[in-house]
Amino acid sequence: MNWDWEKLQEQKRRQGPPPPDFGRIGDEFKRLADLKNRIPGGPKLAILAVAVVWLLSGIYIVEPDETGVVQRFGAYSYVTGPGPHYHLPYPIETVQTPKVSQVRRIEVGFRTLGSREGQGQQYRDVPEESLMLTGDENIVDVQFIVQYQISDPVKYLFRLDRPDETLKNAAEAAMREVIGNDKIDSALTDGKVAIQTATLALLQRMMDKYESGIDVVAVQLQDVHPPREVIDAFKDVASAREDRVRLVNEAEAYRNDILPKARGLAASMENQALAYKDQSVRKAQGEAARFTALANEYAKAPEVTRQRLYLENMETILRNPALDKIILSDEALRQAVPYLPLEPGARRAPRSEAEAAKPARPEGGN
Repeated sequence: MNWDWEKLQEQKRRQGPPPPDFGRIGDEFKRLADLKNRIPGGPKLAILAVAVVWLLSGIYIVEPDETGVVQRFGAYSYVTGPGPHYHLPYPIETVQTPKVSQVRRIEVGFRTLGSREGQGQQYRDVPEESLMLTGDENIVDVQFIVQYQISDPVKYLFRLDRPDETLKNAAEAAMREVIGNDKIDSALTDGKVAIQTATLALLQRMMDKYESGIDVVAVQLQDVHPPREVIDAFKDVASAREDRVRLVNEAEAYRNDILPKARGLAASMENQALAYKDQSVRKAQGEAARFTALANEYAKAPEVTRQRLYLENMETILRNPALDKIILSDEALRQAVPYLPLEPGARRAPRSEAEAAKPARPEGGN
């Protein structure tokens, strides 16, 4: 059988200091009765000793992390701080010393069973506490802990009958409300911090409304997962979503790679077209200006201009290495039939290097 040690300790604390052992007191009185026959004035000394012991039983010490709450006939009387103190002996007054600086915890959805050698901590699931319904009508298994401190020991001891159990039930109710307003995707992935924060705020408001004297320090989710019966299906869904995210990222990476290249190529083609346009326009303008200048010169001196144009054109033709040239004398020209290589690609047979180095001379003609 698994004992809930926290509940056991709480019951012991609620029961207060143990009642006096009347059997033991009776034995003491019997011993004192035996002494009265041996010692002169024994009964008076015995009564005096009992009275002294009874009065001294009211001395108590409050530790630095505790607060003393004195009860007179069971009702709250006053509070004492750390250090040695005195109260009227039992049953007139009693004292409780809750630890107000200790951070306590309660577990919801599971219980810690302790540790075993070689196995570490052992836990037991409590599905009646952990299974909750989300806002999109899915069931999720939520296990969490609540950390708290005693902010007001008087309210903590006397306002609620079982404050720790009340806190656990309120924490479970607050978590169910927050989970019920959220979706399962958020609870399983990136919404856990928001769920913890919302549950902490709601739980603290509930405890303040109850005047419980409890300050909630933290709400921490320990494990959030779908029910075991459908966990494989949820894993498949999660894998599909990861694949979708991966494919979207790959597509965006390809787009980010190809778009700058396309924009750069388009800008390059546009710049080349603009450069060709400027070149063609300027060349045409230059040709037009040159033609206008030649026309003016030709109007002034037609023969000289004609001869100049002829010589410039012949110079250009003869200086062009891409053109084949045939030079004949007047006598050879009269004896030969004029022939020009009109076929495309027709070329003159290459000459030797020695012949190419000699200048071509006409044999009696221009």
